[in-house]
Amino acid sequence: MGFELPDELIFMKNKKAEQKKSDASMAGKVCVITGATSGVGLEALKKLAEGKADIVMVCRNLEKAKLIKEDIQKKWPVNIDLFEADFSILSDVRRAAGEILAKYKQIHVLINSAGLHSTTKVMTREGFEMVFCVNHLASFLFTRLLMDRLKESAPARIIQVNSEGHRFNGLDINDLNWNKRFYTGLRGYGASKTAQLLTVWEVADELKGSGVTINALHPGDVRTNIGSNNGWLYRCFLHNVTWHSLKEPSISGEAIYYLAADPDMLDVSGKFFHLTIEEKPAKHALDRELGKKVYDLSMRMTGL
Repeated sequence: MGFELPDELIFMKNKKAEQKKSDASMAGKVCVITGATSGVGLEALKKLAEGKADIVMVCRNLEKAKLIKEDIQKKWPVNIDLFEADFSILSDVRRAAGEILAKYKQIHVLINSAGLHSTTKVMTREGFEMVFCVNHLASFLFTRLLMDRLKESAPARIIQVNSEGHRFNGLDINDLNWNKRFYTGLRGYGASKTAQLLTVWEVADELKGSGVTINALHPGDVRTNIGSNNGWLYRCFLHNVTWHSLKEPSISGEAIYYLAADPDMLDVSGKFFHLTIEEKPAKHALDRELGKKVYDLSMRMTGL
């Protein structure tokens, strides 16, 4: 009888497992993706272009996005549209969503890939802790604003790019801005990803019977520039120590594409995946009573 890893450590096995891939076409499908100018989001963008999707990029740096668009279209002649939004500013998220809804009568896939890691506590100009705002509140708001259009376009899929970092937890609904506790990068990141997962289960229940699914995934232990906003010491450690144990980010693009495109995922909803393998999240991220509170808080904080 072989040794079985406990649920808390099963991700160690899953990251070494053979992953699924999809060659399903996305031709005629409108895919909205955030955070697509680097890392995991950029790899997903490449796969969507290869799969012939019509792509809507939501990006903070429009000039960088224009260069990426040109580069992608040299290889794959697909439609790519650009919308500017800083996900640390919820008013920006609202404006971008409004502009997209005004232009697109159908949205078939929403991929929330914009993400941030910070080693220090930073507050947004709207009064939220930055990592919680970018990683959770902004994607929550953006999803809610596009929800009706997704339902009208069903079958449709929502993919939240989450992280095994949710296992660090750090979520305290009575101290979301870390005024009472000492902030650490891992705990702040864990809080944001835990909140995102907790609301995925709530939204999945809400979407039952609508033809719209929502799932979350850990995009693999890959080389990205997340955290590059931190100091030189963090960047030095990332590139000289951690970097060598990480995989090529193309595996993330393959996994996101599988969740977005493959027929086998058509009716799958309310699940967490390590790349393409379904996985049980940490116990604290499965607390439905807490999830309902986080959902209600998120609605209030985003003004919904």
